Amino acid sequence: MLSRKPLIGIPADRRLLGEHPFHCVGEKYIRAVVEGADAHAVLIPSLGEGFNLRELLAHFDGILLTGSPSNVEPHHYGGPPSEPGTLHDAHRDATTLPMIPLVVEAGMPVLAICRGFQEMNVAFGGTLWQKLHEVPGFNVHHEDPNAPLDEQYGPAHIVELTPGGVLHELAGTSTLMVNSLHSQGVRELGRDLEIEARAPDGVIEAFRVRHARSFALAVQWHPEWKFQDNPFSRALFAAFGAAARQRAMRRV
Repeated sequence: MLSRKPLIGIPADRRLLGEHPFHCVGEKYIRAVVEGADAHAVLIPSLGEGFNLRELLAHFDGILLTGSPSNVEPHHYGGPPSEPGTLHDAHRDATTLPMIPLVVEAGMPVLAICRGFQEMNVAFGGTLWQKLHEVPGFNVHHEDPNAPLDEQYGPAHIVELTPGGVLHELAGTSTLMVNSLHSQGVRELGRDLEIEARAPDGVIEAFRVRHARSFALAVQWHPEWKFQDNPFSRALFAAFGAAARQRAMRRV
């Protein structure tokens, strides 16, 4: 049987650079797909209703949902209005939120990171805390934006892995040390989602889609950051790539 590298789509942020809108994906995510998952990376512009999503997804073997400075607009999960100045990306919301259930339904591998983790929860009917650090009982989970990048993305806290879960099997241990660069977090977990990891204060840090036919995992931290230096991050992207490769082989 012929083989080929899988094709992994990465939905973009829509941002204004000067007065013009651009569709952007951070290089660290692209490299994690190309080098960590051993796959081809293709950026998907966030055009919302400008796509026939089922037709588009037929070309891919996996989807990576990235982190972003923007927050999911709270009207998508019945939350209160965001504070003035909060960065949103309505075009990305309009692209990824309807895309996620279709990806899982199609049995296509998906890995969601940070904003992607939050999108995935909302797409399955979950809700979000907008400011974890203001919720009694939760710790500060966001980074110091004035610190050097290596410090922002440095180890921040452990997560406790669910025994027998996907992450537990990948890690071969009951805990991981992760970075932490998020203000938002899961308030109510979406339907058909199973917790894979929690922070010591109880914040949900990872989940998978129950009964998904392929790899369908979301993490709140940033495994793409210098993934090559972290054994677990290498294992995570390798597992994502392997699942995408299996799908690619079936489509040859």
